[in-house]
Amino acid sequence: MITKFIGRKQELKFLEERHRSKQFEFIPIYGRRRVGKTELILQMIRNKKAIYFLATSGTKKNNIERFKKSASGAIELAALKDEWDPIFEHIAKSVKERLVIAIDEFPYLIKSERGLSSIFQAIVDTHLKDSNIMLILCGSSMSVMLKKVLAYKAPLYGRRTGQIKLLPLRFKEVVEFLNKPVDECIRVYSICGGIPAYLNEFVGKGDIFSIIAEKVLKKDAFLREEMDFLLRQEFRDPKVYYSILSAVSSGLRNMGKIISYCGFDSRAGITPYLRSLEAIGYLRREVPVTERSRSKKGLYFIADPFANFWFRFVKENETLIEQDAEEAIKKIKPSFDALVASVFEDVCRELLWELRLFDYEKTGRWWHKGEEIDIVALNSSEKRILFAECKWQENVDASKVLAELKDKAKKVEWGGARKEYYCIFAKSFKRKPKLDGIWLIDMKDIEKMARGKAMELFGKKNNKA
Repeated sequence: MITKFIGRKQELKFLEERHRSKQFEFIPIYGRRRVGKTELILQMIRNKKAIYFLATSGTKKNNIERFKKSASGAIELAALKDEWDPIFEHIAKSVKERLVIAIDEFPYLIKSERGLSSIFQAIVDTHLKDSNIMLILCGSSMSVMLKKVLAYKAPLYGRRTGQIKLLPLRFKEVVEFLNKPVDECIRVYSICGGIPAYLNEFVGKGDIFSIIAEKVLKKDAFLREEMDFLLRQEFRDPKVYYSILSAVSSGLRNMGKIISYCGFDSRAGITPYLRSLEAIGYLRREVPVTERSRSKKGLYFIADPFANFWFRFVKENETLIEQDAEEAIKKIKPSFDALVASVFEDVCRELLWELRLFDYEKTGRWWHKGEEIDIVALNSSEKRILFAECKWQENVDASKVLAELKDKAKKVEWGGARKEYYCIFAKSFKRKPKLDGIWLIDMKDIEKMARGKAMELFGKKNNKA
C-alpha cells in the first residue's frame, strides 16, 4: 500500500475536466506496473458517484459477479444476466447523474473472454455514447492495452475521448515522496526510479544497504523477484527480453553486440523485441544530441532504474544472495556508487531542463570516438550551446573539470559560430569561483532546485544569460 499520493497534478486536472464535461467520456489509462495508476483513479473518484472494479485473472462469470457487487453502492445489478452488454445497457438507461465507471486491470477481462474488445466497442456505440457516463479502462499490461485498446486496428480505436499514459514520478516528486536529504534521495532513486510502489519500501530511516538487504535481497522481499515477475506478466516468452536487458545492463550498448550476445542473426530479428522494451519503458535508444534520430551512432540504455539495479546486482549475484545476503551486500557496495553516478546524470538533466539557464530546445548526451559529455543543451535558432559534466564526487576541482570540458567541447561539431556556456554538477567543490557563463552546482544547490527553490540561486532571468 502506498503511504502518500504525490504529484499527478496534470493528470488529475485532466480527469476532473473530463468529469465536468457533461457528455460521454472514454479514457484509457495505461502505464507500467506499480507506477500508480490505481491510486490516480482512486484519488479522482473520491467524493464522486463511481463504480470502481478491479478485474482479476478469474473466469468471465467470476469477474461479472464481482463487478455487480462493486456496483451495488451506485446501482443494483444482481438480477441481470451475467453478460456485459445488458449490464451496461441497464446502467446507461438507469443512471441520469454523472457516473464514473473505472475498470482496473482491463487486460484480465480481455483474457477471460474472447472478443471482449469488440463487445465493449458495441457497448460504447450502442449504450454509452449518448450517456452521462465517464468510462475509464485501466491496464498495466502495456502490450495488451496498446494492441487491444489503443492500436489503430483495435475495436475500441476511435472511441476514446482522451487517454493517459502514466509515467514514473519525476525526481523532484521523488524528493517530496521520500522527504529525505537530496543525496539520500538520489541513492534511492538509483534503485527505485520514480515508481511509487518501490519508493514506498524505502520511505523509512536506515542505511541504504540495510534497506537493500531487507527490501530487495531477502528471500521473501517484495522486490527480490520483481523483474522476473514483470517480464512474465508482460510477455508470453520473456527469455529473449530477459537476455536483451541482461546484455545492456552489462554494458553492451551497440546493436551489433546485443545481437551477438542474444544469438540473433540480424537486426530484423531483434528489432521487434527492442521496440517492445522501449514501448513499455524498460529500454531507450539514444543518439548523440547533435545527431538526427536515425543516426547509426545510436546506443541502447536501460531506461528504468530498478531494472538496471536488479540486473546489475540482483541477477548478477543471485547465487551468492541465496547463500548469504550479507556477503552479497559486501560485493554490491564497491560498485554501487558507479550506478548512482550514472543516474545522477539523469537527475542533473531533469533539473537542468527545468532550470532553463537559457531557452534550450533539447538536451542529451554527446559522444564521439571515445569522448563523451554528460549533458549538452542546444538552442539552434540563437546558436547557443551549453556543456555540462556531472561528478558524483566530493571536493571536485572545478578548474580542472572545466578545462577538460572545454577541450571536449571543441570537438562537438554544431552550429558554426556559437555562444558557449558551461555547467558542472558535483557533490561539492574545492572552491566555487563566480565566472560569467559558467555555473557550478553542488549538492546544496541541487537540494534547493529539487525543492522548487531554484530562483533563490539563479534569479528570474536565466534565459537572458
